[in-house]
Amino acid sequence: MNAGHSNTALTRSRATAVLESPRMSDPEPDFSFVLASASPRRRELLALTGWTADVRPAQADEQPLPGENADGMARRLSQAKAQSVAERSPAGSLVLAADTVVALDSAILGKPADVGEARAMLEVLRGREHEVITGLSLLVAGDSWEAHDACRTSVPMRNYTANEADAYVRSGAALDKAGAYGIQDRGFDPVDMDRMSGCFANVMGLPLCHLVRLMRRRGIAASADIPAACQAHTHYVCSLHPQILGADA
Repeated sequence: MNAGHSNTALTRSRATAVLESPRMSDPEPDFSFVLASASPRRRELLALTGWTADVRPAQADEQPLPGENADGMARRLSQAKAQSVAERSPAGSLVLAADTVVALDSAILGKPADVGEARAMLEVLRGREHEVITGLSLLVAGDSWEAHDACRTSVPMRNYTANEADAYVRSGAALDKAGAYGIQDRGFDPVDMDRMSGCFANVMGLPLCHLVRLMRRRGIAASADIPAACQAHTHYVCSLHPQILGADA
């Protein structure tokens, strides 16, 4: 194990030691929630909130428009996905959609088409810092109410070897992820966690505190202590949640 891996393990150990299980209080509000995504990572993170959702994947062309930047693409696609699923959901359903975009300089890195493209993406990301943007959209089916948000995270990648990247690609784990990696994928551990300071859940695909902020705009509060639940789940100590949710979060 190299020094980077050792420090990462220590950080996770400390996170586990200082964080408690999520605190549950009031029962789940009475509303119908729909998640417009087939992503297992988003379902995994959403489960931490105490809200349960009917999963209805959205279909959308995930290619950027001419001249479109990563932020604009993430916001546009999250809104398009939410609207698509809202049109086939029961009236009054609360529909959540998210779209996560990986950007290196001005280049947008989507999901790799094959193992060759996955290897190329990991090669260009190795040892460099890039940005991950997730757009969130919350709509009410059959209603004009909607709310939108976005989270941006700078992600420093470690200087993994070509053999490490190749083994990861051959495992199949790279092919269904934007940028060809998952921050949560233990063993490969592509991110330099010693330099990471942004939202871990955002890089996984669902920034939970931003979701809480959106739900509050609809008058819905979570029954779980979501910052604590997220940190316990990811083994990552986050200092951002007071800025997003308020000093009392």
